[in-house]
Amino acid sequence: MNRFAFIFARGGSKGIEKKNIKSFGGKPLIAHSILQALKSEAFDRVFVSTEDKEIAKIASSYGADIIIRPDYLADDDSPEWLAWKHAIDYVEENYGNFKRFVSLPATSPLRNSSDIINALDLLDANVSADLCLGICQSSKSPYFNMVIKNEQNFLELAHQTNDVINRRQDAPSIFDITTVVYAARTDFIKENNNIFAGTVIGFEIPKERAVDIDDILDFQFAEFLYNKFNHAK
Repeated sequence: MNRFAFIFARGGSKGIEKKNIKSFGGKPLIAHSILQALKSEAFDRVFVSTEDKEIAKIASSYGADIIIRPDYLADDDSPEWLAWKHAIDYVEENYGNFKRFVSLPATSPLRNSSDIINALDLLDANVSADLCLGICQSSKSPYFNMVIKNEQNFLELAHQTNDVINRRQDAPSIFDITTVVYAARTDFIKENNNIFAGTVIGFEIPKERAVDIDDILDFQFAEFLYNKFNHAK
């Protein structure tokens, strides 16, 4: 059975210029996802989907196969789900069918190989599940300390209940979706248009491995954690 991992990396980035190839821990950011996938020994090939020649060259040098993404799938407003489908079509046409689709975003360099294996094992163990992703405990709760503005421009809790919740600990558990790993059944991706169109399961990831790099503050915080946990030992 073919086993493939995918990394999707556009050249354009508004928050951080050339984010996906910016040096992080002594290597281009995207290199960490490639090397984590290879280290896991869970995949026959690791593919990088990009429209950017510089990203493609760097990714190839770290052992990835390149999927040239059409420009219309690399715009700021292009749904990544469509890039997922494009990559699946390309790989099935050139390398054969495969049952498990795994996306490892370059913006989560703090994952480790066990996170990847955990997602695959959990998906395989739950035959009714379509997709497995990493989650972590949220520090905010719509039941307690997240608010919206109503029609009068007054603040009210984002999620109202009949119960009075005086402590966050008393509110229902809330989780953030991380970008550490997405593991799905390939047919589910091909036949649907969003994650929650099917049955989704998740496993908890420690916050120190769950940082998603969107802006420069995220980048600096992720670097701090990387240096603390990888080089301070």
